[in-house]
Amino acid sequence: MAAPVPAPGKRAAGRRRRLAEHLTAYGFLCGALVIFGLFAWYPVVRNVILSFQEVNFVRGSSWVGLDNFTYIFDDPLFATAWKNSAVFTLYALLLGFGVPFVAAVLINEFRHARAYFRILVYLPVMLPPVVVALMWRWFYQPEGGLINEILGAAHLPTSDWTNSSSTALISLVIASTWANMGTATLIYLAALQTIPGELYESAELDGASIWRRLWHVTIPQTRFVILMLLLLQIVGTMQVFTEPFVMTGGGPKDSTVTVMLLVYRYAFVYNNFGAASAMSLLLLIFLAVFSAAYLRVTRSRQI
Repeated sequence: MAAPVPAPGKRAAGRRRRLAEHLTAYGFLCGALVIFGLFAWYPVVRNVILSFQEVNFVRGSSWVGLDNFTYIFDDPLFATAWKNSAVFTLYALLLGFGVPFVAAVLINEFRHARAYFRILVYLPVMLPPVVVALMWRWFYQPEGGLINEILGAAHLPTSDWTNSSSTALISLVIASTWANMGTATLIYLAALQTIPGELYESAELDGASIWRRLWHVTIPQTRFVILMLLLLQIVGTMQVFTEPFVMTGGGPKDSTVTVMLLVYRYAFVYNNFGAASAMSLLLLIFLAVFSAAYLRVTRSRQI
């Protein structure tokens, strides 16, 4: 028996109702796109334009072509800043990338008070970054600093920490790792809790040790999360600014001058916004190319 055909009036009312629902959805979407474009994409486009201009707030901006790039390439600190940023990223990977994963695995093994440890490990993230940097600057004080006081009480050798060019950068890495590891730890925890328990039970029945279960079950099951957090950490640490700005000011002997700190100096110390924009554009291009290559390589290996 054929289904009854709705009356033309009902069909028209249904179309109007669906159109109204779609217009409401597109209205919310357009609002989000406008806000995103205004606060995310417009600054990027504006930065690209400024990198080819000489900015003067009195006479107005004028086009100078590649002069800003020539200026930053001739700056002796250009290579130093890129080198320090790369070394900072390397130290952060060696010292800080595995720490959140290990913390997540340990917290995941607790049967009780797991929520308490989650709060404890995430607490540094909730502190303002400047407050964290000031706190660690006091920790690193050669005289009266908390770390040297503890080392002295334990009859261990003390250090100049951020006052020495040989230890300043690694000191910043330690402070940055402590301040930012909470987010990665919680993400790893969420990934660990999605691993089926049957996999661990099968591994235990096969006589696999803790390390074998970690290597053959935990890491493969969280591989995607590990790869994505690795990319995010590289992108984030290459843009480090707060720690060198607050704790060392780029010293001693320019050993902690990073790319973003040099951008700040160009803009707000030398009032050369064109050079600052050019430096920012180079960093943007480098990170975009690196991210595209990284995603392509990791995707091809997953396939």
